[in-house]
Amino acid sequence: MSEALFCIENLRVAYPGRSGEEASWAVDDVSFSLQPGERMGLVGESGCGKSTIGRAVMRLLPASSRIDGRVTFQGQSVLDLMPNQLRKFRGETIALIFQDPMTRLDPLMTIGKHCIETLQAHSPELSTPEAKEKALATLAKVNIPASRWNQYPHEFSGGMRQRVAIALALLLNPKLIVADEPTTSLDVTVSAQILKELTRLCGEENMGLLLISHDLAMVAEYCDRIGVMYNGKMVEMGSTETVFRHPQHEYTRSLLKAALHIQTVDEIGSGEWGVGSGEEKQLLIVNHKSPILSITELKQHYTIEPNFIERLFKTQAQTIKAVDGINLDIYPGEILGLVGESGCGKSTLSRTILQLIRPTSGKVEFLGQDLTKLSRQEIRSSRRQIQMVFQDPHACLNPAMTVGQSIADPLFIHNLADPVKAKEQVLWMLEKVGLTPPKVYYERYPSDLSGGQQQRVAIARALITHPKLLICDEPVSMLDASVQSQVLDLMLQLKEEFELTYLFITHDLWLARFLCDRIAVMNGGKIVELGLTKTIFANPQHPYTKTLLAAAPLLARA
Repeated sequence: MSEALFCIENLRVAYPGRSGEEASWAVDDVSFSLQPGERMGLVGESGCGKSTIGRAVMRLLPASSRIDGRVTFQGQSVLDLMPNQLRKFRGETIALIFQDPMTRLDPLMTIGKHCIETLQAHSPELSTPEAKEKALATLAKVNIPASRWNQYPHEFSGGMRQRVAIALALLLNPKLIVADEPTTSLDVTVSAQILKELTRLCGEENMGLLLISHDLAMVAEYCDRIGVMYNGKMVEMGSTETVFRHPQHEYTRSLLKAALHIQTVDEIGSGEWGVGSGEEKQLLIVNHKSPILSITELKQHYTIEPNFIERLFKTQAQTIKAVDGINLDIYPGEILGLVGESGCGKSTLSRTILQLIRPTSGKVEFLGQDLTKLSRQEIRSSRRQIQMVFQDPHACLNPAMTVGQSIADPLFIHNLADPVKAKEQVLWMLEKVGLTPPKVYYERYPSDLSGGQQQRVAIARALITHPKLLICDEPVSMLDASVQSQVLDLMLQLKEEFELTYLFITHDLWLARFLCDRIAVMNGGKIVELGLTKTIFANPQHPYTKTLLAAAPLLARA
């Protein structure tokens, strides 16, 4: 057998604790190795130590962290590298793709400048035109056109930013890529394309891949071997086929059960919309004479003005049609899924519905009232009835406010309660979303909670004003399978209890199939297909819908 590319032996990591606290092991006695060209998946719930291993490999842990054990790359100790060696090691030898691309991208630099700077820092012999040529070829691999070269990170969607982060990792042809949830914010087609590219590089360049993910279907499809982590320990390891077909550890079995629960074919839809045949559901929709939300010819266009040099050459301003003539009705009590690739306009549409950004043209009618014609004060008042649950709960919760303060805030904004009543309502809502005992969670800060618990707080905050419509923008994409299943079941339960209507935005087709009554497929700012969930999955009409379904990894067939 050839020498291992990368080896971890008895690794233990403890983060610096608060004064007086005994540090606990985030990673506890983990050992594994990776051969050249091998693809290994690392799965487990949030907080189990997966990302800590990725950061330990790159020497990106806080300086006061305690690290025991050995980490070697081609026989050389990573933990003993000097600063100048470490700079060369990062990027050229091992590249790390982070889950959140905004931690990697400088908001003051264009995408092109990011690429040029990365290449010239490691390959100073490259001229600027040579560096640009290589960078454009790499960006093309992740579906980013040359026309976006001079744009800034804030002008890209979350998924597009992640593609840039992946391109930056691929630029230097590293020998090992540590990918930490690299496709969380990407749609299935781009995910499949990028993972196929990584798989090809592993085969052709003898490159290793350590894929850290909570997406079991994706790991099953693209990895040779899998390691399952729980509470800092590696509880199971083996070939992907063996682990998925004959799981030995109880935790592995529970993870698979949760993932299969979402992908089960029979469990389509929920509530009153999820019963009966497709024809019966269609009749239910038709019988609702007035939709709760009606969108008519909605457009959201952005103009990219040419820079000084481009103006000299009389370059025309470029128009990006993020939302381009959308017509859509949502009926009381239904769950409408909005699916499509990153950058297709899903999140822009949701923000335009809420009037967080004013549309270029078109109408958004909520309960018969055109929101596009309201004053700022009237729009603010209307938001009591339309609330939003975002993809990243950590980003939308104020770290300086306790959980209780965060959830109570909308009540004070809309003058719905005094401090005493607000506390009563918040404690009741914490109980409803499963954060018990509520008095304990009331006093905690977001940093004290896991990802799943933070998302429950975000849901509680959205529901505290008793809205009629909840817009959920990728609300569970950052959660592992077991927590994802819990949050989805909670959302179904709350839908019945609070008589909610959901607009559920997702790039996970199996999630949409599990949860939604109807699905709207969005591509290039337009809705290209709309219909009952069962119909779209059984008989997709549009070529783009067929492409999406073909690209979605399915655990049952993995």
